[in-house]
Amino acid sequence: MFVIKHIILLLLLCGTAAFGQTKQLTYCNPLNLDYGYTPIPNFSEQGRHRATADPVIVTYKGDYFLFSTNQKGYWWSNDLYNWNFVARSFLRPEHKVYDDLCAPSVWVQGDTMLVFGSTYAKNFPIWMSTNPKHDDWKEAVHEFEIGGWDPSHFIDEDGRLYMYNGSSNDYPLYGIELNRKTFQPLGTRKELLLLNDERYGWQRFGEQLDNTFLKPFIEGAWMSKHHGKYYLQYGAPATEFSGYADGVAVSDSPLGPFEHQSLPLSYKPGGFARGAGHGATFQDNWKNYWHVSTMVIAVKNNFERRLGIWPAGFDQDNVMYMDAAFGDYPHYLPSGEADHLKSGFTGWMLLNYNKPVTVSSTLGAFAANNAVDENIKTYWSAASDARGEWIQTDLGEVSTINAVQINYADQDADFLGKQAGIYHQYKLWYSAEGKSWKMLADKSMNKKDVPHDYIELKKPVQARFIKLENIHMPTGKFAISGLRVFGRGMGERPAAVKDLTILRKGDKRNAWIKWNPVNEAYAYNIYLGTEPDKLYNSIMVYQSNEYWYKGMDKEKPYYFCIETINENGISQRSAVIKAN
Repeated sequence: MFVIKHIILLLLLCGTAAFGQTKQLTYCNPLNLDYGYTPIPNFSEQGRHRATADPVIVTYKGDYFLFSTNQKGYWWSNDLYNWNFVARSFLRPEHKVYDDLCAPSVWVQGDTMLVFGSTYAKNFPIWMSTNPKHDDWKEAVHEFEIGGWDPSHFIDEDGRLYMYNGSSNDYPLYGIELNRKTFQPLGTRKELLLLNDERYGWQRFGEQLDNTFLKPFIEGAWMSKHHGKYYLQYGAPATEFSGYADGVAVSDSPLGPFEHQSLPLSYKPGGFARGAGHGATFQDNWKNYWHVSTMVIAVKNNFERRLGIWPAGFDQDNVMYMDAAFGDYPHYLPSGEADHLKSGFTGWMLLNYNKPVTVSSTLGAFAANNAVDENIKTYWSAASDARGEWIQTDLGEVSTINAVQINYADQDADFLGKQAGIYHQYKLWYSAEGKSWKMLADKSMNKKDVPHDYIELKKPVQARFIKLENIHMPTGKFAISGLRVFGRGMGERPAAVKDLTILRKGDKRNAWIKWNPVNEAYAYNIYLGTEPDKLYNSIMVYQSNEYWYKGMDKEKPYYFCIETINENGISQRSAVIKAN
């Protein structure tokens, strides 16, 4: 009886894992969605490619619903990992445009989900559904005449409905109250917020924030309310840059006046997949805050983009923050109430950065090492899409492997728009010495489109070599922008940086950050903020011991510290330094 009781207890503790089924515990950005291909022909002249942006996630009856630009549908999930696509066009026959649903606004009003896409055309409806897991929509308003580009709708605690919109480098974000039953405007739009790149350096246009020929764009409004304050979020300075971010401005009223928060909220200028702009903040089923936003590729077209999610929240002083540290490494999925000021990073390190790679073939200049250089903009391509093409990465030593992420690239893709029924198939192998191989993951029968497939192993394995073998591509050549192996090496974590230097002179929006390199480190995380205990922005820097940071509020002091990273772990952070 004693043995039986303990077996039953073990089964209860292990749940379905005891029967060979495990719940996915982690995720890794970019999100692994069946992204559609660009729907506009002249946007694909340098190659057809996947693209979406401007995401919104809302919770509805315990599930998560994700809408984004021009996907001919949307996704729903019950865990933020497994996403189910619902095919749906939100255009009527008389709408002669490419933009099926561009930068959509999605909100829940009572028991109803409502959707409206970017437009000033007077003949576009607001759609509504009480059964959004299926294509079951009808018009709430036949023609939403007021319209708006990059709209978002917000219902206050008193039940009043507001719309925010704007996308321009000349005009501000606007806000207006709407009748929540008829959706007609109550009064006229009010100017709410303009960028101020002369003060806030991160708002400057350009990849290096150099503002050479255009003023920055403000767009993608979103509203959150916390402890009686209103947090108006906005995207800037432009979607094609690594510094694409969401800022936040705060007010005591839903229509302002608003004051900019110095730090951008959603900010990820470094790492494998960069950018974190034009997004939305939502709460999971345990009321933890998260932020979903747009990540940048911008190789075949400025609007080649992906999506990512990050933990977010409000600190004890009601400062809104988002945690993008290790933002494209494995993180834990929500499973209960959590403190997002404490990192959700798993601690699984990247094991194969710039390590040796061998491949079955190479197409032109799309070199093998591009698959392990931690840059989503570069990729290796095989000469064909044939079954049996392969890529093999050498970790350098036997290591503990917890997860693998496979990021496919688009080379000679021939699709335009959303495609149904396409899929990737592959086999993933591991070996200790590169001669005898064991199966790590067999997706040879997979029927899903998985452009950023992420495999969390049920049990870690010990290996030095990982080999990805192609079985089937949905279109184009077998091409990989990132074959990323996560776990822990067998050595020592790197030493800490001891000599961090911040030079901030002249233009106080800028600083030169400099440190002596740590030999055993492959990367560094710089943390910064306007208060020593609120270092909410972070920048991951690979293989360099300097960084030109041009994102500061010139009217405030800044605080910095740094940590080192290698296959074996993370160092202690350096002392916090103040830069006036």
